Amino acid sequence: MSAVELIDLPIPAARRAVPALDAVGIVHRYGGVTALDHVALTVDEGEFLTILGPSGSGKTTLLRVIGGFETPTEAETLAIAGVDVRGLPPNHREVATVFQHYALFPHMTVGQNVEYGLKVRGIMPAGRRKRAEEALGLVRLSDKYGRRIDQLSGGEKQRVAFARALVTEPRILLLDEPMGALDEKLRREMQVEVRALQRELKATFIQVTHSQEEALTMSDRVVVMNRGRIEQLGTPADIFGRPATRFVAAFMGMTNIIDGVAGIPGPGLVLLDAVGHTLHGVWSGNGQPVAGQPAFAAIHPHRVALNPPRDVGWTCLDGIARASAYKGAYTEVTVETGIGGVTASIAGPAPAEGSPVTVGWHGSECAIGPAEEARA
Repeated sequence: MSAVELIDLPIPAARRAVPALDAVGIVHRYGGVTALDHVALTVDEGEFLTILGPSGSGKTTLLRVIGGFETPTEAETLAIAGVDVRGLPPNHREVATVFQHYALFPHMTVGQNVEYGLKVRGIMPAGRRKRAEEALGLVRLSDKYGRRIDQLSGGEKQRVAFARALVTEPRILLLDEPMGALDEKLRREMQVEVRALQRELKATFIQVTHSQEEALTMSDRVVVMNRGRIEQLGTPADIFGRPATRFVAAFMGMTNIIDGVAGIPGPGLVLLDAVGHTLHGVWSGNGQPVAGQPAFAAIHPHRVALNPPRDVGWTCLDGIARASAYKGAYTEVTVETGIGGVTASIAGPAPAEGSPVTVGWHGSECAIGPAEEARA
C-alpha cells in the first residue's frame, strides 16, 4: 500500500475527535418553572467557554447539570469526553468545580485541601503530596503547602481552590462565578492568570458569570442565555459587536438601540429605516435580511462620534446636546436627535447642554438584526 493510499484511509472511530461536552435537548424544571428549555451545547477539548446571562437565565442550572449536581428533567444527550453521564453523580464524572466562595476546609492546611480529592480516590500519601505540590506550583503557591487557610488572602484562597480542582486532572473544569468574591483589581489580575493557566494546560474550562468583561476577556466562545434558552453562541467579538438579538445587544451594553424596518441592502451594508431616517449597519442576525421586515440597529456608545464626517457609509444625525456624565476615562454625552436620544462616550470635554451637535457612526460599527418574535 502506498503512502498516498495510507493518507486517504478513513480515521478509525476511536481516533476521531470527541468533544469535551456534548449536550442535546437539556430540559430542567423546578415545579412549574422551566430553568432550561431544550438547550443544546457542544464544547471542544481545550476550549474556554463562558456561559453568560442575567440572574434567572439558567446559566448556573446548566453548569450544575453538567457537573451532576442537578438531574435534568429531560436529556437527549449528555456526554463528557464521549461518556454518557446521564444519571451519574458528580464523583463519577470527569469534572471538577471551582466555586465562588472556594468551599475550602478551614480546619485543613493548604496541602490537605489540595490532596482531599486524591485521598477520597484512594491515592497513597506519597503520591498525593507529589501531585499536590505540582498543582500548587501551577498556581504559584509552592511555598504555601503547610499554611492554614485563614492565613491566606482572597486571591491565594482562590488559587488553592483551582489547585484542588486541577489536581484530579478532570476532563472539564467548571467555574461557578470564580472571581465574584474578589475586589476589582484582584479580579482583573486573576482573569489574566486563569486564562494563561488554561492555555498552558490546554484544558477545557466552562465558566459561568454575569460579568460581560470576564466573558470577553477570558473566553474562546461565549454563550448568552436568557429565560432558559441560548440566545447566541459565538466568539467574544461576535457577541460584543454583532448581537444576533435585541436582548443580546442590550445585555452587552449597546445602550443605543433603535427600532425600525430593514431597507434594501446596500453594498456591504444594510439599511434601517427609523422614523424617516436611514441608518447604516452590518447585518448580525441569522439568515439574510428581507426588505420591510421589523429590525433593530444597535451601537456601543464608545463607537458613536461627535461631529463625524459626512462620508459614504456613515450615519449622521443632527441634534441637541443634553445630559453628560464624567466617567473618568471618558465622558458620556446624550444627544437628542430625530430618532430619540443617542449616547456617545467621548475622550474630550462634553459640549454645552443645549448646543447643536451632530452624532454619527460608521456602518461597520453598527449591528442591525431582526426584531425578535414574542416568547410564550
